[in-house]
Amino acid sequence: MDGGKKLGDGRPIFGPGKTTRGFIAGVIAGSLMGGLEGVVEQSHTYIVLGFLLSLGALVGDLAGSFIKRRLNIPRGGSAPILDQIGFVVFAILFASPVMLPSGEVILVILALTPLIHFGTNLIAYKLGLKDKPY
Repeated sequence: MDGGKKLGDGRPIFGPGKTTRGFIAGVIAGSLMGGLEGVVEQSHTYIVLGFLLSLGALVGDLAGSFIKRRLNIPRGGSAPILDQIGFVVFAILFASPVMLPSGEVILVILALTPLIHFGTNLIAYKLGLKDKPY
């Protein structure tokens, strides 16, 4: 995404792990899933919601990478909380003009997401799909 450019601090803006192709593919995939839910629910709102949630999640992920580069955390390095929560917060913020979950639902999402993130990464590590368990 950053084309290898660096900021004045000499560090990459996002790093080589963030690509325009991946960003666009993520937004398209999220939008398609929203569209499928829209067909099931018979509501066009889900197409927009799928787009906004996926766009927000990916912008949140980029923001997390930007912060990690500023903190000199290398690509693939761990930043607890930031890695698990940033994308969720941005997704909710981006989707809030269309649909905002209740405070209770947001708290459950914020509580469960780190557990799910940790669990799925640990499983991928145990299966040999990841080099690190985070």
